[in-house]
Amino acid sequence: MICQPVKTWHLGDQHQSLVLASFDNRLPEAVYWGPALPTGESHKTLSAASLMDVTGGMVDKNAAISLCPEASQTFPGQTGLTVRSRDGNPLAPAFRYESEAASEHGLSLVFADKALDLTLVLDLTLTPETSLLKLQTRLESADIVQVDWLAAPVLPVPAHTGEMIEFSGRWCAEFLTRRLPFAPGARLRDNRSGRTDHAHFPGLIVCTPGTSNTQGEALAFHYGWSGGHRMVAEELADGRRQVQFGHAGGSQAAGRHFVTAPLYATYSAGGFNGAAIRFQRHVRDAVVKDMRTPRPVHYNCWEAVYFDHKLDELKAIATHAAGLGAERFVLDDGWFGLRDDDTSSLGDWVIDGRKYPDGLTPLIDHVKALGLEFGLWFEPEMINEDSDLYRAHPDWVLGPSDQTRGRQQLVLDMAREDVRTHLYGQIATILRDNDIGYIKWDHNRVLPLVDAAQTEGVYQLIDRLRANFPQVEIESCASGGGRIDFGILERTQRVWLSDSNDALERQRIQHDAALYLPAAVTGSHVGPRRCHTSGRTLDIRIRAWTAAQRHMGFEMDPRELTEDETDVLREVTSWWKANRDWMMRADILRLDSSDPAVIAEQQLAENGDRFAVFAAQIRASDQILPHPVRLTGLDPASLYRISLANRDQAPQLSRGSPFLKTEDLEVSGQYLMSHGLTLPWRFPETIWVLEGQRL
Repeated sequence: MICQPVKTWHLGDQHQSLVLASFDNRLPEAVYWGPALPTGESHKTLSAASLMDVTGGMVDKNAAISLCPEASQTFPGQTGLTVRSRDGNPLAPAFRYESEAASEHGLSLVFADKALDLTLVLDLTLTPETSLLKLQTRLESADIVQVDWLAAPVLPVPAHTGEMIEFSGRWCAEFLTRRLPFAPGARLRDNRSGRTDHAHFPGLIVCTPGTSNTQGEALAFHYGWSGGHRMVAEELADGRRQVQFGHAGGSQAAGRHFVTAPLYATYSAGGFNGAAIRFQRHVRDAVVKDMRTPRPVHYNCWEAVYFDHKLDELKAIATHAAGLGAERFVLDDGWFGLRDDDTSSLGDWVIDGRKYPDGLTPLIDHVKALGLEFGLWFEPEMINEDSDLYRAHPDWVLGPSDQTRGRQQLVLDMAREDVRTHLYGQIATILRDNDIGYIKWDHNRVLPLVDAAQTEGVYQLIDRLRANFPQVEIESCASGGGRIDFGILERTQRVWLSDSNDALERQRIQHDAALYLPAAVTGSHVGPRRCHTSGRTLDIRIRAWTAAQRHMGFEMDPRELTEDETDVLREVTSWWKANRDWMMRADILRLDSSDPAVIAEQQLAENGDRFAVFAAQIRASDQILPHPVRLTGLDPASLYRISLANRDQAPQLSRGSPFLKTEDLEVSGQYLMSHGLTLPWRFPETIWVLEGQRL
């Protein structure tokens, strides 16, 4: 029985319930987070049932894993707030309930320490359409204080889960996943790069040892912030576990007002896919705004010409790209200043008169006459020492003058209003004077220091450009996947997932990124025959179909294509265009492949009536014949017609007569999910594409 006053709150829907309890007016703690609770469940009873015993070697009361664990309560692990007074003395606030306010789908809870004049506000919502929790912490101080750490609302994870999946990676190998056991102590990931970064995607999935793509429990997190962040996954000595996310430690200047980025979280009883589709739908429908539909087939000239811009060649390339089915042409790095390589001109956003004596108009007119939208590359946050801007304003550089350069460039201090005003003026002039519908916004080096004000400044610049040029879409590109998060996606319409156009690498990167990202925002391009980042030579079929799994584009010199390659690329592009309306709103369901040589996914339409399956053979299998590919998310009682979209690509070594090799198949959803599809044998580095329709 509870011997102290308790307040409770419930955020829940048909998928999950989060029950919070405040004992004796202290900060609330999550006493339940899991499958949806039945109507009428007593939250006060759950609160009482959550209280744990004490025994020898412990203090006489368990400090709560509250939404902000407090040092003043003798909390034995990572606290949710580390704050110092103006003169540097540590503060240990003891917050008490002040007030609350309900919103349509959530609430704000206000707690205060009146002796220290500190107020903590917890903003908590549950999006009804996507069943995604959005949690944010605010700290207000009457006096100036230094906050070394402020966590977004902290959630416990249950002991039976036992494992975590974290994200790492590198340039051209983003979204690597590692499955680790929980163990006593803290797993700390502190990203000091100043951007989301290839190696530090701000996500975490907590799961059971048996959780797979299609079954088992998962609790998934994402911190929607584009600067450096910190993640803590901790198991206390008493066995309890907590997950914290926030800005990188020490990245915020002293002040009176502090706020975390939103922490997005969800519980899934349906495996990783159950969480993934909620993140995908939330990005597509609630985060990204003003996305162009239908999604245009994209062409980028970077791997065709690099810095060598010649107007006649670019026109010829655009003509070829349009003939293949492109609907957008993006002019990449090299059009401005005196930019012949990566050593000069960043910061000088004026058209290079040597390469474009009549400006960009002749190229834009040609592109528009072909029926294509025109896009342009910028890297606004960066500066070269060999630039007019640096010679005029060396004081605008972020960090010390003797810092290590990155890609032979420095970074502008985006916290400065004069820097943002200058950049806005130059970019806005280009956009006003030219018919431009798209910006590829790059960010090609890590920062010399981690500073939250840098990220806020970038947000302000992009927000101003978006407000005044709402017709212009923006792609977040940071050497590929270096800045992908929900914070940047609130301001952009596309991400460049990786600088690798190697289709085999892309299969794995796209597969793991689908845990959070929908197809509509994920750029994927058909690269050159010989990949410029891996050196691997791949057939046009695997390259084209891999790009067709996301927002499709090309990034090669189309003049290199043979007649056969041209025909294949046109055919796949036409297929993508015919299906993009439903595919760009489909759920990407990762399939559990019993063959580790196969990466397979199923894109299921919103109404469930149709789907496409992509099964890529990344390497030779260990066994002779293919394992059946089991599908997911279908109605067991319905019949589906299955066709092999590229059955003409079966090799001669496929000597048998599997049904799909020659005919369409009509079977139940139960059969497809329990037995799966038997596919023809194929070579490594190839892909089967299947189409399904509910009858």
